[in-house]
Amino acid sequence: MFAGVVGGIGLWLLYAVVNPLTMWLTLGTFVGYAIIYTVVLKPLTPQNIVIGGASGAMPPVLGWTAVTGQIAPDALLLFLIIFAWTPPHFWSLALYRAEEYARAGLPMLPVTHGRKYTQLHVLLYTLILAACSLLPFVSGMSGWLYLAAAVVLGGIFIAYAVRIYVDYSDALARRTFRYSIVYLAALFAALLADHYLPR
Repeated sequence: MFAGVVGGIGLWLLYAVVNPLTMWLTLGTFVGYAIIYTVVLKPLTPQNIVIGGASGAMPPVLGWTAVTGQIAPDALLLFLIIFAWTPPHFWSLALYRAEEYARAGLPMLPVTHGRKYTQLHVLLYTLILAACSLLPFVSGMSGWLYLAAAVVLGGIFIAYAVRIYVDYSDALARRTFRYSIVYLAALFAALLADHYLPR
């Protein structure tokens, strides 16, 4: 009831003060996260965080539409980066918390397919993420500062993912999970700083 009231007020404010598009996209995000991901996907499939990651990747799109009133390709690039970031981020955590997920009855990838399979997917999705992170430069959305940051940050993330695959330990998975948080924050900070550089 509390969530419904607060969410309803928030949606009304978005409609009245911001714009209807942002309100409808936010409603879709709420439904996607609270119902599709949490209620349906999380207990049913090990691909829960891949599919449900779409809801978690929506904030840049919502911010963009709140300011401009439209969905732009640049906003979708930011969505894509977070969407690709979500699997290696959460599976790094799931690797060293697999027993707890199993006890809770949640079919996370290490529980259903084993640790080695998950380690491989952490590496593969990290490579996908590194490639996606270069797209803002390729599209002209950013400049050389962002590109340098994306290459360095992505290289470090890939190094962690390779080590997870070839020489796994719980301590390494924990460090990888923590780095993934630093990675995303630093990447977007670099994008913001790049935006204000003189062209």
